[in-house]
Amino acid sequence: MTINLVVNVHRRDAVAAAHEAAKFILSRGLQCGAEPSVAEDVGVPAVPLDQIGDADYVISFGGDGTLIRGAHLCSERGTPILGVYFGRFGFVTQCTAEEVGAVVSELIDGRPKLEDRMMLRGELMRAGQPVATLHALNEIALQRSIEARMMTFEVVIDGLRIANYPADGILVSSPTGSTAYNLSVGGPIVEPSVELLLVNAIAPHTLNARPLVLSPNSEVQLNVRTEGDSVMSADGQTRLHLLTGDAVRVTRSERKTRLVSVDRQDFLNKIGERLFWGLAAEHPSGPS
Repeated sequence: MTINLVVNVHRRDAVAAAHEAAKFILSRGLQCGAEPSVAEDVGVPAVPLDQIGDADYVISFGGDGTLIRGAHLCSERGTPILGVYFGRFGFVTQCTAEEVGAVVSELIDGRPKLEDRMMLRGELMRAGQPVATLHALNEIALQRSIEARMMTFEVVIDGLRIANYPADGILVSSPTGSTAYNLSVGGPIVEPSVELLLVNAIAPHTLNARPLVLSPNSEVQLNVRTEGDSVMSADGQTRLHLLTGDAVRVTRSERKTRLVSVDRQDFLNKIGERLFWGLAAEHPSGPS
């Protein structure tokens, strides 16, 4: 069995935890490698980024951003990912550093619990033809470039024009992405096992913009209706610049991100903890 590691090199605690995990994995007679930027610190052979997914499992040490980076390296092959939490919110990561040994033992024993997460496919359309394709776990975004003024974005769903939004951009999110960029622009929180598409405007200059919840089989096309530079991005990991007349088409991806699941109630627990919903309001004991 081979387990590769993806690590947030900017967090020394994550690097140290990956080093300990690598020692444990090697002690069990397994093969272990890591991305080139941290392989020496972790004490295992370096694995080229395009080969990280050529393993039985991948373990990410960091926050959700590190896990999403791992998902981009693994989704084409469907390699399961275990996310070890070292971030701030950690809605997608699954366990703490102290739990890694126990979870790895389950993997070795062939008893992993896997959870498939829906992904998005974003196509850059030019003259009606796809010229580039990106896959995303969280969201596909079409935004004005930093130099451009506010632009108007047209939303077309299943061939039907729905709206023109004067805004900084338009976001199409997956259920997993509901707690990412979508949450920051006022979109709904979705339990990640529910398959759907979320469409939301980014900083709209209108009171009529409202989040849309669509069937996972919908096709969303985003068109730029004003002059200006715009950018298509997938999970903030990859960016493509659009030319005048280009469009972005978003559908459900044929790929899935496979997560190693530690606790089936993990998402609901995190909602209460990360968003402080579980805190009871304090009231004075005596009369006011």
